[in-house]
Amino acid sequence: MSKYVIQSKRGAPPRGAYSQGWRAGDFIFVTGTGPIDPFTGEIVGESIEQQTDQTISNISAILEAVGSSMDKIVSVTIVLADEDDFAGMNEEYLRWFPTNPPARQGAKLPARIPGLKVSIAAIAQQ
Repeated sequence: MSKYVIQSKRGAPPRGAYSQGWRAGDFIFVTGTGPIDPFTGEIVGESIEQQTDQTISNISAILEAVGSSMDKIVSVTIVLADEDDFAGMNEEYLRWFPTNPPARQGAKLPARIPGLKVSIAAIAQQ
């Protein structure tokens, strides 16, 4: 099985020692991605809805860089800094996945980056 690192200038730049994702065989594994503007490196938005939209937009750009798309996502892991933001995140999430949303799990985000409200990792088919 072939595998390689994914790098997209349109997706959020990785912070720290990790890549945006990997393609392995027919699957794409997108690293936990946040609401980072790919050109400025700054967090986009103060509301959970704005941050969720930017996060999913970044995931979309990373998938497109390897010839995949949002409709090929089969699983996501959503990590929130504040559980009270679930409803707002879910509202925006359902705009991106109005029918047949991918399998999903959640967790609590450690408070390491001030202002960061959400991080989402995804697994998609090629």
